[in-house]
This record gives sequence, structure tokens and C-alpha cells, in this order.
Amino acid sequence: MLSIGLTGNIGSGKSTVAKVFAAFGVPVFYADYQAKQCYFEPHVCDKIIDAFGPEFYINERTINRKYIASCVFSNPLQLTLLNSIIHPALNDRFKRWKSQMELSGNQYVVLEAAILFEANLQHMVDGTVCVYASRKQRTERVLQRDDISRSQLEARMNNQWPAEKIVQSSDYCIHNKDKKMILAEILSLHERFLHDSRQFIDDKH
Repeated sequence: MLSIGLTGNIGSGKSTVAKVFAAFGVPVFYADYQAKQCYFEPHVCDKIIDAFGPEFYINERTINRKYIASCVFSNPLQLTLLNSIIHPALNDRFKRWKSQMELSGNQYVVLEAAILFEANLQHMVDGTVCVYASRKQRTERVLQRDDISRSQLEARMNNQWPAEKIVQSSDYCIHNKDKKMILAEILSLHERFLHDSRQFIDDKH
């Protein structure tokens, strides 16, 4: 079954696009949420405690965000170590989920991830789509939507790949300027992926 990665910078409208795909009946795997669930898988939990200590967890269902931030955000090697534990577990979780979706008769699925390329998750999918909006548009949207200061938003934006780099790395790009236009773009991609999924199945047989 065909799988498509969906990504975009903060404020680009990626979540809205994911909801439209879901409204078309396409199963969506939310990688950010699923990665958080991986922390509590027993074998992952053991590896994390070995690497970072029991302080990583507050209790059986809660991670210690302040401690994690102090460990990894200023230490690229520690962040790489954490990712090396979480990403294989996320990949396994996605494969299990994808198999279930295929058994349910779905033709393709979408993996939504804010840092698809930064986290090197693109190898988990067959194609990639990014949602693009200008930095000005994204800034205005997030400041209106979230309880966040401009300086905090700038810091988040600067931790992500530049939009142009994401566009260049993606197979397809949705330009989020107008609601009617974006819906038409998503529908066009949906029809293409349905066609490609049938071709994908034919090629396998």
C-alpha cells in the first residue's frame, strides 16, 4: 500500500491539510503524537532509562519535559541518541498501523510529521508532500492562533528547516494561499495518489 509523508513549517497549514485528507477517508498517522506514545513502550523505556537515567520520567505515563530539554536541546549528540531510540520504535509502530489500514481496504495512507526531513523519517514513506506558506503568513497565523510571543515563535521557526529547503526536498508542494485553491490542490493530489496506489499494487503483482 502506498504511503505519503506530509510536512510543513509551523503555521503553514499542515494540520488543516491532514484533516482534509482524513475527510476524504484517508487514514492519517500523526507521527508527533505517536512518537510520544513510544516513550512508554517497555523496551523503549528501558533503553531511555539506561541512556538518560530514571529522571527522564515523572511517572509511568508522564515524561519529564524540563529534564529532557536540559539533556538534549543544547546537546546534539544527546538528541541524536534519543532519536536513535525513538525512531526505530516509531517506524515499527507505523508499519503495524499501516498493515492494519491495508487489511481494512484503504488504498493509501498519510504520515503527518512536523519534522519529516529533519528527523529523517522520509525513508518510511513512498512519497512526500509539503505545505508551503510565506514566513509572513505563517507568523501572522500562529500569533493569532497560539498563546506565544513573537520571540518564542521566531525561536521555533529557526529550529526548523527553511521552507524553501523543505519544498526542494518534497515530491509535491501545496501552496497555502487561498482556501478554495488549497482544496483543489489537495483533491488533485488525492486523485493522483489513488491512481498511483492502484499502479503500485499492479507493479507488485
